[in-house]
Amino acid sequence: MDFLTLFLIYLCFVIAAAALLCVCWGRKESFLARSVSGASQVLSFVIPTQLQRVTQRALHRLFHTRSCLFVVLHVALQAAVYGEYTWEVFGYCWELQFHLLLLLLPYLLLAGNAVCFLLCSRANPGVVTKSNHASLVKVYAYDGVLFQKGIVCPTCNMEKPARSKHCSFCGRCIHRLDHHCVWLNNCIGAFNTKFFLLYLFTLTAMAATVAVITAAFLIRVVLLSDMMRGTYIDDQGQERAVEIPFLIQHLFLTFPRIVFMLGFVILLTLVLGAYCCFNLYLALTNQTANEWYKSRRYGCSHQLTLQPRDRQVVYKNIYSKGAWMNLKEIFNPPTALEGKKK
Repeated sequence: MDFLTLFLIYLCFVIAAAALLCVCWGRKESFLARSVSGASQVLSFVIPTQLQRVTQRALHRLFHTRSCLFVVLHVALQAAVYGEYTWEVFGYCWELQFHLLLLLLPYLLLAGNAVCFLLCSRANPGVVTKSNHASLVKVYAYDGVLFQKGIVCPTCNMEKPARSKHCSFCGRCIHRLDHHCVWLNNCIGAFNTKFFLLYLFTLTAMAATVAVITAAFLIRVVLLSDMMRGTYIDDQGQERAVEIPFLIQHLFLTFPRIVFMLGFVILLTLVLGAYCCFNLYLALTNQTANEWYKSRRYGCSHQLTLQPRDRQVVYKNIYSKGAWMNLKEIFNPPTALEGKKK
């Protein structure tokens, strides 16, 4: 196994661990968060105190402050995948006379994804300041459950507009905050959610396109070699017909980096595809990830300040105006004047 293969495997494990920590962080009541906390307590008995402090400072730096580390990992991962695709898959497919436009499609998607990445990471997500606070308060009404009038952010020392939330990474309140994306090193709020959706869709399309082309190449190799009709000698010395497990093993030994990349981009396509569907659902129902997560609590809890103690709160999304209008709001965020008319 060569250096590039080891590097790709290392990147996958690092990103998987980082993704797990990102999911767990900030959701202390989740099962994963409790598991991580419990494991940390157990490990604290065997890990030196000095090493624990260094690890805690490093994790705080990574997951409580803005950092470019995940942006670097993002670029490195794309470079590794596209490097393998360019130097091996593209060349082999060109020799097998694949259509040029199909082979160039991943690069076109990469260019579009890079534009969306820059727009989303550089755009103002909707920072609440003293100058725009009065206008942002008028955009959305308080629903009395998730968002209540008169709640003051202790850090920003301002009343929180409805659908806003303080971001602990950036240290500021964001209008219609969805979440803080460490891969973009920026918050996803009212004014850059459209770029985030486009970024997510192009990223998924990139992974899917590379997966389809790579799989088509390997299938073409199998068909041209007529391998499925062949036989092999097993460990017991018996002749057997070629089966799928043997075929995969043979392809992995022949094209190790290509097969590994194919498995990775297939997994990435499935994960990103599911996340795309979730974000599309949020957009069509006019919810943010923060609101969706908070609204799950109200099936079994009580809002003591607004409801009697024996009455259970049923959360209702008052911001949804139909799928088309909700989607339109993502790409054309309402102004204070529009908010007054609603």
